[in-house]
Amino acid sequence: MTFHGITTIRNSDKIISIGAEAVLVKIDWYGLPAIMKIRVRKEYRHPTLDRFLRTKRTISEAKLLMEAHKIGVAVPVLYDVDLKKCTLTMEYIEGVKARNVIDSMEQHELRNLFSTLGYYVGLMHRAGIVHGDLTTSNVLITERGPFLIDFGLGSFSNYLEDRGVDVHLLLRVLESTHYRVAKKAFEYFIEGYRETFPDIVDELLNKVKEIRMRGRYIIRKRT
Repeated sequence: MTFHGITTIRNSDKIISIGAEAVLVKIDWYGLPAIMKIRVRKEYRHPTLDRFLRTKRTISEAKLLMEAHKIGVAVPVLYDVDLKKCTLTMEYIEGVKARNVIDSMEQHELRNLFSTLGYYVGLMHRAGIVHGDLTTSNVLITERGPFLIDFGLGSFSNYLEDRGVDVHLLLRVLESTHYRVAKKAFEYFIEGYRETFPDIVDELLNKVKEIRMRGRYIIRKRT
């Protein structure tokens, strides 16, 4: 099967999702169910630039996944990196996206989920890892607990600004999509974060407030 010039996808493979940057395909990896992330070629970019960007982002995401796994964050295990094809092959995680179940959760389930998520994000921030797209769509609920997925927009950074943007995005998603539980969910998230990175919690929350105010100022200015 060819997709945007890619012949990696076989007829037996199953396309899970098609995003702006990549195609996710469920494959068989030496007898194991796996996910292959294929960064697709962009026809509007110069071929040399396109190759450089896709290769760089593939390498970056692979490093982020490995480092996150190393420090104890629940992420898919990385099986293979193919820079020629700009693909990552990783563990297939059986679960449901958090966005689909949060609103029907019992209080103790909500607390377990978001305190664990906060714990993981605290671990990552302490290690200089920023997820970059911290939304309820990128958290999988499994029998083994929550897993963080899709580090495609992630980076290595120790800047408070980048950490604040990470957390602000989660808060914004909670308030816009899961507004009934947003306040409690965020409180539980900060509880978990405080366990692994207590030194910066107050600074982080102040930064989140600052980022929120910037957004409100821009909206008011436009209107």
